[in-house]
Amino acid sequence: MSQDDINGYTVAYDQDELQFPVYVVLVIGIALCIAAMIHSNIILLVLGFAAICYGYYNVPLLETGRPRIGAGQYGIFIEGLGIISWRATQDIDLVAVEMRGIPQNELQITLAQPLQRALIADWRQRPMHRLLMRLPWSLTAKGVIRIPLDVFDHDAGDIHKTFVRMLRFYRS
Repeated sequence: MSQDDINGYTVAYDQDELQFPVYVVLVIGIALCIAAMIHSNIILLVLGFAAICYGYYNVPLLETGRPRIGAGQYGIFIEGLGIISWRATQDIDLVAVEMRGIPQNELQITLAQPLQRALIADWRQRPMHRLLMRLPWSLTAKGVIRIPLDVFDHDAGDIHKTFVRMLRFYRS
């Protein structure tokens, strides 16, 4: 089973305000690198390279039509992680988290089993060119998968309600 075979409820990155900053950072990085080559300035080259690396890391934000998270009959789909079975999911919570003084919503999926056993399909092996790009999830030491929801095209409350409703339906 591949990521292209996913059916059910899917969520992609938001299309509105995320693309512009990524493009701007990439253009600034390229301009700084060109200026560094013309003026033989190593500081401009380092700044340009850092901006290009930041833009490269955020390239997945530009791919707005592609599903990043979702849920279906087999479990919860998370891009770059795999499909987590419903019976391996203990709880799904919506948590408000402050990051740099800005409140953000985060979906926290608590696993009842270790990640290796919870995954039906393991998609953690990524192509070489995508290894350094942004993932829509992080894993804590306690077996909780954290997914920031404010970058997605659906409301955080709607995503949480849908996931919880599907968890109850498929586990019953």
